[in-house]
Amino acid sequence: MIRYALTCAEGHSFESWFQSATAFDTLQARGLVACAICGNSTVEKALMAPSVAARTETGAALRDQNSPQEQALAALRREIEAKSEYVGTEFATEARRMHEGEAPERAIHGEAKPDEARRLIEDGVPVLPLPFLPGRKTN
Repeated sequence: MIRYALTCAEGHSFESWFQSATAFDTLQARGLVACAICGNSTVEKALMAPSVAARTETGAALRDQNSPQEQALAALRREIEAKSEYVGTEFATEARRMHEGEAPERAIHGEAKPDEARRLIEDGVPVLPLPFLPGRKTN
């Protein structure tokens, strides 16, 4: 895993984790890296100092503490997951159904491709990008 400091075209700064440098490049080229603050997908890497673990007198590495931003993001994620329904890749369909009165109004979160999200916004469906990827259940 690799953490990058990022900036968007609107000047917002944020950080995000990626599987690898290649994974970041691939996601960025596909327009799938978006600003955690405004959702702008014109995102670039910012200068970032390397993270080096401090060592105790015995030579054991100290565990890095989460930054206030990481703690706030984790709290936001817990809140969203506790108070909304995860609808997975059916997010765009379910959001549109709710907007058109075909499904009951409720808080939902899930996954949408950039073009699906863009169409929802253009059609007046109130949606926002989340600054994290959904957790996946594994067997």
